[in-house]
Amino acid sequence: MEINADLGMRAVSDTGTLPWVASPLKGVHRRMLDRDGGEVARATSLVRYAPGSSFSSHRHDLGEEFLVLDGVFSDETGDFGEGMYVRNPPGSGHTPSSAKGCTILVKLRQMDPADVNVVRVNTRLESLWREGRPRERILPLYSGYGEYVCMLRWQAGGVFPDQRFEGGAEYFVVGGRFSDGSGSYDAGAWLRLPAGSTQSIRVHEDALVYRKTGHLTPSA
Repeated sequence: MEINADLGMRAVSDTGTLPWVASPLKGVHRRMLDRDGGEVARATSLVRYAPGSSFSSHRHDLGEEFLVLDGVFSDETGDFGEGMYVRNPPGSGHTPSSAKGCTILVKLRQMDPADVNVVRVNTRLESLWREGRPRERILPLYSGYGEYVCMLRWQAGGVFPDQRFEGGAEYFVVGGRFSDGSGSYDAGAWLRLPAGSTQSIRVHEDALVYRKTGHLTPSA
């Protein structure tokens, strides 16, 4: 299966308009944003667990990264509520479930095989946030192996001039709205810019944004 599989192309999705597609496990559904492969695939998705649902034990040969958007996600390592950011490195495995139900933004098979870092960040901890550009606050989540992941808070009225992303950029809008020269992005929007893209941003409503950069190199 191929969905927005060419990493050299700009891609955008209003996830609220996408269908929820059943996974092989009862009660677990997905909205597919990009995908290259079958059931085991390089993929970016929204995954929704119904209350009381679970996924069978499995291994992540090329890693897993996710952000909890609502509810509580659980596995053998703990319970992760809304706002938790998690990286499980290549070779790790777990048995996920959700007693109360949850929705996560998840990226699979997109890590360097040498990356052994286990990351757990509560993005709701105010002490972790730092000042960025005017009308911007930043929470760094991960940096390594050519990629940089962060959460951004942008205040309405913010204008951020041209920024070039040599290794590309990927956004998920958790809340609020911003625009660039190619469109406007509301809560639930997913946007991917290929390597070498330049972008300027205008913030229309206070926004909370996940952003990952540097991971879309031409050789990816």
